[in-house]
Amino acid sequence: MAVSKPAVPASADSVMRLSRAFMESRVLLTAAELDLFTELSRHPRTAAALAEARAWQPRPLAVVLDALVAMELLSKQDGVYRCEPTVGEQLSASSPTSVLASVRHAAVLWDRWSTLTTRVAGGAPGPRSDDARAFIEAMHAVARPLAPRMVAAVRPAGTKRLLDLGGASGTYTLAFLEAVPGLHVTLFDRPEVIPLARERLAAGDCLDRVTLVPGDYLADPLPGGQDLAWLSAVIHSNGPEENLALYRRVFAALVPGGRIVIRDHVMNEDHTAPRAGTLFAINMLSATSRGRTYSYREIAGALAEANFTGVRLLQGGESMDALVEARKPV
Repeated sequence: MAVSKPAVPASADSVMRLSRAFMESRVLLTAAELDLFTELSRHPRTAAALAEARAWQPRPLAVVLDALVAMELLSKQDGVYRCEPTVGEQLSASSPTSVLASVRHAAVLWDRWSTLTTRVAGGAPGPRSDDARAFIEAMHAVARPLAPRMVAAVRPAGTKRLLDLGGASGTYTLAFLEAVPGLHVTLFDRPEVIPLARERLAAGDCLDRVTLVPGDYLADPLPGGQDLAWLSAVIHSNGPEENLALYRRVFAALVPGGRIVIRDHVMNEDHTAPRAGTLFAINMLSATSRGRTYSYREIAGALAEANFTGVRLLQGGESMDALVEARKPV
């Protein structure tokens, strides 16, 4: 049995750096919540002028702005703060490539993770945001650059009908539609998410190739006749029994010979790598009752129990970019 141990011995300095790693993160999260990057991209100004315009406290604001300058996220000249274009591209709300929604979602995680000690000691998961749009926008910002590579790895050519399970606002639906002419996608998600998907897909001028279905994938039957079921960032929210029941619903929705492809963290057998997956497991511990990350053996075993065959690791990954594939027998 492999034994996981530190690759580099810990030192007092390394431990202290790790204990304080939250500090710059908290400054960034506060700046994102206050929308400072958008504001200072449009209107460079002094701390006093910005505080007056937004009815904020000038001294605390100046302290935060100066820290952002030290972190090289803002510049300062003659007391005037500005957000340079290269930073604004990532953090201004007006930028089409902005990841601001994802950074704001990290602020929600901050609140959840603050209850981690209580959670381990027997408490309930931390508070959850009820802002579906903010969460979906954050997930879109993460998925947008990743989707073309994931779709290419699935090799969907020849697929006629695809089920995008938990498809959110349709980021992957759009990528699959672009990759496969003639494809029709059924996007299945919670009722409150469907209007957000309709909005994004309408903007992409592809609603005629999509069926939007509201429902609960842990309780409701899934639309049948599918050649491919795509489960992106779904299984980590569930416990093992819930995933087994879900795989059985997906099995029923597929035509004979159809495929299921799961995109998620896929852990090593002792759940100590990849590192991003270990931290994401804490996110699930903090936010859900039963969610967790899974090893390939765990995923493959549940798929086999749900009667899938030909299970294989289609692609490994250090982040949430691993893919597991299986088929419904012909």
